[in-house]
Amino acid sequence: MILSRIKIKIASGWLMPLFLVFLSAAEVRAQAPKYSNEFFTLGVGARGLGMSNACVANTDDVTSGYWNPAGLLAIKSNIQISLMHASYFAGIANYDYGALATPLDSNSAFGLSMVRFGVDDIPNTTELIDANGNIDYDRITSFSAVDYGFLISYARRAGFLSGLSYGVNAKIVHRKVGDFARAWGFGMELGAQYKLGEWLFGVMGGDLTSTFNAWSYDLTPEMQQVFASTGNEIPENSLEVTLPRFRFGAARKLAFKDMFSLMAEADVDITSDGKRNVLIAAHTFSADPHIGIEAGYKNMVFLRAGLGQFQKVTNADGSKQTIVQPNMGLGLKLKKLSIDYALTNLGNKESGLYSNIFSLKLDIIRDQP
Repeated sequence: MILSRIKIKIASGWLMPLFLVFLSAAEVRAQAPKYSNEFFTLGVGARGLGMSNACVANTDDVTSGYWNPAGLLAIKSNIQISLMHASYFAGIANYDYGALATPLDSNSAFGLSMVRFGVDDIPNTTELIDANGNIDYDRITSFSAVDYGFLISYARRAGFLSGLSYGVNAKIVHRKVGDFARAWGFGMELGAQYKLGEWLFGVMGGDLTSTFNAWSYDLTPEMQQVFASTGNEIPENSLEVTLPRFRFGAARKLAFKDMFSLMAEADVDITSDGKRNVLIAAHTFSADPHIGIEAGYKNMVFLRAGLGQFQKVTNADGSKQTIVQPNMGLGLKLKKLSIDYALTNLGNKESGLYSNIFSLKLDIIRDQP
């Protein structure tokens, strides 16, 4: 997930330094590899994760900066803040999210979002063997491989059509592997929502300009010697491109006697970086559908569920089947504080490892003079 292509050849008798995996995987040319910046597609907020990321049409809070910036216009408080922490791959990696949003006036809103995906305390064994050929464990150090993503969001109501709103994201990506490699990337995103009666429609275009990550490397002579002696190419400064992806969604919300509510949404993600292992896979474009549902009581207690990540797998006997990942969640709104929970698998769903994810959302309302 941190880097995109792995080419590791380990000579007999050498201990495999884990950081070589990250550096060699980062070696990309000016092409568009699959799953580039994939850490930015995991989802944010326990509400959205519990609904299998079916959010593009119904999102209406601070997390809209991630799902669809047009949804920021639904924020009623002066400032709204959200925080989330999750473990990835059974605790090997940490995934963190924080965001802030505020209305600018009755027709516009502004937001800031940040995500961090990192693997920390990776052993660096490139200097394990000293100049005399002796193994010295005191020479082992550690480093982190971290991806950062930042979103600057602006949303506005369309004056020419009632019920239509749109939003734009300026996207900044910073990826770092210890002191050995780093990259900066920039891109733009555009989203829109349209309300028609009880129906909600949404569209989100991610990386519309393509997001370009410019990689640079700073390897010591000792590291370069390890690469050469193990048969690995020494990484060179390069450019990684993330191609556009699109998300379309439709949702409907119903209320019953002012006490109960029911909202359901169906989304489909369209990627343009080639054939993926999803439900609908083509040579250039792939389509990944997902659905979510939320039942509410007095706008205070919520029960959520969703289905997503449809994949085709081959069993040991050669037979093929389509599998799907179910998710579920709960929500509790206590005046200005919302606590959300999701039971979901952020890693490989075939492993069956699910994570318990909590997120908080706080509304800050200034006293009127």
